[in-house]
Amino acid sequence: MGDWRPFVYGGLASVTAEIGTFPIDTTKTRLQIQGQQIDSRLSELRYRGMTHAMLRIFREEGFAALYSGISPAILRQATYGTIKIGVYQTLKSMAVENPQESTLFINVCCGIVAGIISSAIANPTDVLKVRLQAMTEIKDKESMFKAFGRMYREEGIKGLWRGVVPTAQRAAIIAGVELPVYDFSKYWILKSGYLKDGVGTHFISSFFAGLAGAIFSTPVDVIKTRMMNQRNLLEKSIYDKIYSSSIDCALQTVRTEGFMALYKGFIPIWVRLGPWNIIFFMTYEQLKKVK
Repeated sequence: MGDWRPFVYGGLASVTAEIGTFPIDTTKTRLQIQGQQIDSRLSELRYRGMTHAMLRIFREEGFAALYSGISPAILRQATYGTIKIGVYQTLKSMAVENPQESTLFINVCCGIVAGIISSAIANPTDVLKVRLQAMTEIKDKESMFKAFGRMYREEGIKGLWRGVVPTAQRAAIIAGVELPVYDFSKYWILKSGYLKDGVGTHFISSFFAGLAGAIFSTPVDVIKTRMMNQRNLLEKSIYDKIYSSSIDCALQTVRTEGFMALYKGFIPIWVRLGPWNIIFFMTYEQLKKVK
């Protein structure tokens, strides 16, 4: 029987990190969906940056708005985080006898596969999270189960897996970058002899993992967010989809808003991924010590 601990520890650490950094994620989502010139609902630039967005959301909608979508986010991490870390560690142990001696190529491949599998399974919870975060009017707020039911009735099964391609692409990039970067940063820090296998090593390694993840994943994250936020109702309405695919979304975004629009929300992504990875990896490392 395989080792179940990476799955359980990965899920617990993911949920902990998600709760601790969720307001930043909400801010990132609002920044990414604004300014879409081909969608009149979102053409206004309401927020000038991360700090302004967070303060305006808090002032106009209340503190609870910063945690809109937290229920599906926790559910997502309980599935996505559990599967991602479990599959990653399992594949590494299958590829080499001693996971500590695995190569960069093996780590990257294991991370990519783990990211694709876990994100594809958890995609409906990600769609719900984005939709709930994007709601700016108090009257539009609704529970996770009500939002799930409405989305299923209006958009069908396809609506639950909207944006699954860019989601899988983003997850493959993040898992294929962050996990190997963390492992190799930790390996070289320990090999240098400057620090021991403790909090300092885990903190530095997770910081580099978060920075690398933000740089490589932001364009795909913007596309994923916009794909998930668009409506494609079963019956014809004013909310017919405006992007036919992730490639079409990228091309239209660049054409109408410029290339740097693909890096909208980069600061909050980095600000979030940094603390998220620090909380996650430090929690995960502490859980590994539990016998």
